[in-house]
Amino acid sequence: MNDNSPQKGAAGNLRIDGDRLWASLMEMAKIGATAKGGNCRLALTDLDREGRDLFVRWAEEAGCTVTVDRMGNIFARRPGTDPDARPVGAGSHLDTQPTGGKFDGVYGVLAALEVVRTLNDHDVTTRAPVEISVWTNEEGSRFPPAMIGSGVYAGVFDLDHGLSRADPDGKTIGEELKRIGYAGPEEMGSRDFGAFFEVHIEQGPILEAEEKTIGVVQGAQGQRWYEITLTGQEAHAGPTPMARRRDALVGASRIVGEVNRIGHANQPYACATVGMMQVHPNSRNTIPGRVFFTVDFRHPDDAILSKMDGELRAFAAKAAEEAGLEIELKEIWYSPPVAFAEPCVAAVQEAAAAMGFKNMPIVSGAGHDACYISRVAPTGMIFVPCEDGISHNEVENATPQDLAAGCNVLLHAMLARANA
Repeated sequence: MNDNSPQKGAAGNLRIDGDRLWASLMEMAKIGATAKGGNCRLALTDLDREGRDLFVRWAEEAGCTVTVDRMGNIFARRPGTDPDARPVGAGSHLDTQPTGGKFDGVYGVLAALEVVRTLNDHDVTTRAPVEISVWTNEEGSRFPPAMIGSGVYAGVFDLDHGLSRADPDGKTIGEELKRIGYAGPEEMGSRDFGAFFEVHIEQGPILEAEEKTIGVVQGAQGQRWYEITLTGQEAHAGPTPMARRRDALVGASRIVGEVNRIGHANQPYACATVGMMQVHPNSRNTIPGRVFFTVDFRHPDDAILSKMDGELRAFAAKAAEEAGLEIELKEIWYSPPVAFAEPCVAAVQEAAAAMGFKNMPIVSGAGHDACYISRVAPTGMIFVPCEDGISHNEVENATPQDLAAGCNVLLHAMLARANA
């Protein structure tokens, strides 16, 4: 990008400290750093605790009052002049994928912290309080499904459901929150945001390809997550004739191919992915008797997403029957398409335009905590480019200039709503 020197305009002259933002990102990236330059801070591990502790220390040093709710969501508040005004919030998450990058989620948290630091630097008061949030288990990598902390906050899941989600070793979110010291006392939903913003790397290639610095996010694709188990019969790979086999992996392979076909058949927006597979007994000379795998469907049109769902179910049932397999197909998560609130979208658009940043409307292909928060508060999102559109990867990268630009837009969008 080459348009990252903002011009003076209606958004005012206030600017964040881009060097400080970058330094904070790099300091947080030391926690759970990987050999290839990324991060592994799985939700509620000791490394996640270290990241949370660092954020809390920084927020308190910035004069914020920090509270934690029963799902481990962290809130850091800078007061406003009107004690009765609803806070204007911003934030994201600190947990990462197993081979994640330095910016996914953490940028949204530390950009919000940089907004507070900038307001402090310039003695700027706001009518409404400004609040930073860190949402628990956004990635859903250790504890599926994704966005549990924000989902419980927004009433999508009840508290017992959220706390009982277990990792592959049987450890639950509730147990792990207590272990790392982040099982907070605050009741869920006890705060009421007047507006909420999340700034994030795009995680796709559109902004970079279009040479735009700011994506004004209009909404997000709907998502459906499935878990499928096919059960056949384990048998010796040598003596068992092909015609007599009940090979669970062959059945799974047919369904994987169909998932890919469904994605291609519903372009231009559909995405269809099989991201996890477990084969039992996973022995080279034994016919697989059981296969577990996941399916991830996404589309911004709920009618098409429902059509994709129907196509998967029909094909999977037929494939299992033809292969002599038992099938269990469960939809474990459904998040409908999201449209963000017009006043918040407008605040982002106006801030980007006033500061001279090239921008464009965009729809998020990924799920974000803002999608659930939009159910209980007016919400908007800001995207900045990431290199080659790559995310959920250790090589994930973004420039300091673009990250600063997104943070400056966040600053002025928040100020617009906090002083409305």
